[in-house]
Amino acid sequence: MSTFWSWYITALTIGTLLALFWLIFATRKSETHKGETDTTMGHSFDGIEEYDNPLPKWWFMLFIATLLFAIVYLALYPGLGNWKGMLPGYENGWTQVAQWQREEAKAEELYGPIFAKYAAMPLEEVAKDEQALKMGGRLFATYCSICHGSDAKGAVGFPNLTDQHWRWGGEAQTIKTSILHGRNGMMPAWGQILGDDGVKQVAAHVRHNLAGLSLPSDSQVDLEQGAQLFNSNCVACHGTTGTGNPMLGAPDLTHSAGWIYGSSLTQLQQTIRYGRNGQMPAQEQYLGNDKVHLLAAYVLSLSQK
Repeated sequence: MSTFWSWYITALTIGTLLALFWLIFATRKSETHKGETDTTMGHSFDGIEEYDNPLPKWWFMLFIATLLFAIVYLALYPGLGNWKGMLPGYENGWTQVAQWQREEAKAEELYGPIFAKYAAMPLEEVAKDEQALKMGGRLFATYCSICHGSDAKGAVGFPNLTDQHWRWGGEAQTIKTSILHGRNGMMPAWGQILGDDGVKQVAAHVRHNLAGLSLPSDSQVDLEQGAQLFNSNCVACHGTTGTGNPMLGAPDLTHSAGWIYGSSLTQLQQTIRYGRNGQMPAQEQYLGNDKVHLLAAYVLSLSQK
């Protein structure tokens, strides 16, 4: 900001405060009555008359307190042109970013050693530590519950973290890797390749032959054809037995509990026909290794229960 505009803003701000001080005291002195009176201002509106009484003292003092607060605030924080404020520790001027950085540094100094202690322990041991699980639970509630739910049982499109069905593997280090670096899952659309009839046959095969679930009584499908289409197009990711491939994030089709987009015949057809795209965002840049270590231990403990 140029010197001219700095002085302009400063003069305008201070001048406004002085004018407000003058206005409130001048109004106070011009009051004709120092106490309550029955005298009115001489006009009425809809039968309502206005008494000629002064402002209550507490109201007057509230105005004064507000103006004094403004003076103190402008002295401590930037608000008068290029004035940086007198707040200690902000030689370059107070900003929201600097305030956040100071608070973050203070929190790191206080809690950093605690996180570091648990980060040096194996995940399996941390998953058995009561204090560590409480800390991990709070981290989960803050960063993960919006997708996986407060109970970690997931929702449509978001996996249940309390069971044994893992797309990328449920080992301790694998869970940590998933949280640190995220995951990108993609199920290609097969509608144009299989055709509408083929989609129905494959969906029926997956639901009935692989997962052992019943089909609607009125469904007219060829399970043998569905199996042939599955073996021709789907085994590269899901395997010949349909048990999936953790390296690719391909789910186990023999357990419907792991089907995060639904297990009904219609939902399966939608998945096969149009495909699915899912992303688990990487948390390393937001939480760092130590906090992710605690979070991974907490998630591991959920599945162990």
